[in-house]
Amino acid sequence: MPNWSTQGFTNHTVRQVVRVSTGGAEARIEVSNRYGRTPLTVTGATIARAGKGAAVQHGSVRDLFFGRHRSVTVPAGGEVRSDGLPMKVRALESLTVTLYVAGPTGPATFHQSALATTYRAKGDHRSDTGAEAFTERNQSWYYLSGVEVAGGKDDARRKAVVAFGDSITDGYGSTPDAHRRYPDALAERFAATGRPRSVLNHGIGGNRVTADSMWAGEKGVARFRHDVLCEPNVGTVIVLEGINDIGASESPDWPDGPAPDVSVAQLIAEHRSFIRQAHAAGVKVIGATVTPFKGAAYYSERGEAKRDALNDWIRTSGEYDAVIDLDRALSDPADHDRLAPLYDVGDHLHPSDAGYRAMAEAVDLDEL
Repeated sequence: MPNWSTQGFTNHTVRQVVRVSTGGAEARIEVSNRYGRTPLTVTGATIARAGKGAAVQHGSVRDLFFGRHRSVTVPAGGEVRSDGLPMKVRALESLTVTLYVAGPTGPATFHQSALATTYRAKGDHRSDTGAEAFTERNQSWYYLSGVEVAGGKDDARRKAVVAFGDSITDGYGSTPDAHRRYPDALAERFAATGRPRSVLNHGIGGNRVTADSMWAGEKGVARFRHDVLCEPNVGTVIVLEGINDIGASESPDWPDGPAPDVSVAQLIAEHRSFIRQAHAAGVKVIGATVTPFKGAAYYSERGEAKRDALNDWIRTSGEYDAVIDLDRALSDPADHDRLAPLYDVGDHLHPSDAGYRAMAEAVDLDEL
């Protein structure tokens, strides 16, 4: 699929569908220009109840306002939240956010692997209920960095859970538009108890703990504060990251070029940074063991030894507030260094839909 972020947008309408975790009586969005080099002007935005594909439900389109204005300019490196809009939203409901940008915008802040279809139309179609104008498709998210729902029961008491990590948190390999990522399944578990809870997915495919990347974002320890601790009403974060540091150390074909060798001691030091940052903000931090990767393109016995050592520290050090043992939840009983066949999407690194469901099932909801 084309990468719209490179050229950005000129006289385009961008329509994106997001499923929320919790219900409430008010909704608003967050627009990000975090990586933009020039100010971003959003000429107008709407929110609606999702229909089929790019269509929305008739009678549900509502204009969004920013400081009571229909348009907003987001400074380079900045983010802006819309005004709260009275709107009854159900837990696990899908909402469609439509942005019209007259542009030209230049290169766009985006999330590459959304596992959800984004639709684009030429011209201003922010209020359209039908899908006819939206002739282009992609599977990335652009500018839209959050949909917030407030005013639900026990809002303040049921604090949000952030899933933080790499492509395995991001949901790579799961079925697009089907909400099969592990944070999605975790939100469904909460909803099934009758006590929905916000679950935020801050996974980035290819992300590493120790190194920045031109294609996979800022390193984990650098982005942790913004992506986790600056989110509203966060109570718990689940950290699952490190496999790309291990794999890249052994891979001559890493997209950013040869990666420096990362030791277990370095990985542990950075995980301790996650713990310190979370505790300083009063956030509970749960460590997830790194999942099996034998047979993956960047697997090596040396890398496996590092994974085992890191997981041993996560399990036994007592430094995390709690541990989710995803390694054992997903491993093949016949070879614990491999993903179980049912849980392997086929590349021996990323879980299948069933694997992502098993990850969510491995979480003790009471620990959150």
